Amino acid sequence: MDKLINVGFGNIVNTAKIIAIVSPDSAPVKRMVQRAKEQGTAIDATQGRKTKAVLVMESSQLVLSALLPDTIAGRAAGEPGCSSEIEPKSDDCEK
Repeated sequence: MDKLINVGFGNIVNTAKIIAIVSPDSAPVKRMVQRAKEQGTAIDATQGRKTKAVLVMESSQLVLSALLPDTIAGRAAGEPGCSSEIEPKSDDCEK
């Protein structure tokens, strides 16, 4: 069975469908997000907060998350301190 992870605020993503987890700060990623919003392929899981990570999915959809890319990557890898059940108090995983 594929692993499901919490990408913030109770939103769950299948790790087997994730191609990349990137920061939304660069201009190419911003254009990609804007294009996905226009085409209706962006899934906003930020609950109105600032986007800190963009998950690129197999289906060409983008999932926008308010969690840091390191936090999501840690949850996907199953690192201790990056529980997918309970969100850490900070947005960072404990190393």
